[in-house]
Amino acid sequence: MKYELYFLLIFLIFSRKWIYIWIIHILYVLLQSEIERLIMKTIYKKFDKHKIHELPRAVFEGDIEIIDTLEKVDAAVDYLLSQDILGVDTETRPSFKKGLSYEVSLLQVSAIDICYLFRLNKIGMPDAILRLLSDTKVTKVGLSWHDDLRMLHQKHDFEPGNYIDIQDVAQTFGIEDLSLQKIYANLFGKKISKSQRLSNWEAADLRESQKLYAATDAWACIMLYNEFWRLKQCGDYELVVPEELEEPKALVEGKDAEQVEKAEESK
Repeated sequence: MKYELYFLLIFLIFSRKWIYIWIIHILYVLLQSEIERLIMKTIYKKFDKHKIHELPRAVFEGDIEIIDTLEKVDAAVDYLLSQDILGVDTETRPSFKKGLSYEVSLLQVSAIDICYLFRLNKIGMPDAILRLLSDTKVTKVGLSWHDDLRMLHQKHDFEPGNYIDIQDVAQTFGIEDLSLQKIYANLFGKKISKSQRLSNWEAADLRESQKLYAATDAWACIMLYNEFWRLKQCGDYELVVPEELEEPKALVEGKDAEQVEKAEESK
């Protein structure tokens, strides 16, 4: 009888031990699942443009160099082509007269820490710029870049190099709102201001606000590409399909809904 009690006692001790272990295991799994849920990035198929104005502003914090003479071009291009990845964009002087248009005024090319603003209206398309645009070794990321290439080709013919369009990348994640402002807000929860888009890019001297705007647009392409790459590798994101947002249907001061939306996105 004494031995039977010993065996019963040992059985109860080990049974309780395994119960504790099993409870701890369940708690660990639940906690791990909750942590993964909290750190999972949420991206949206369509992003509510009305929320963008409430977001903090994203700005490029690196150095900005103006390239407005031919003597500065070679060194700038050499530095850019020594980088692993570049963000690219262009700006064109807006026209407010029917039938009047302008060629590309500015080519902005950014690394992580510095952005060069090439004033093409002043320096034209020298060989170093063509070498940069035709380079196939360094990855260059733009948004709706085929439009920029078309405009650049109007200034000088060249063979396009190694380019990635961030809109194509965004679409592989199921994102449908493809403006730079909406993609950036979607991924980072910050706003890229578009207030300088229709400013005079052929002014004698660019304002600080213009320089920052141009540099931010190019730099943002690098940030978006790097984040998309990280999400693809880690898979720690979920795509949310929100309920359809009600679109403005009534005329607003003589403008239809499409014009209203375009005006909102340009802010």
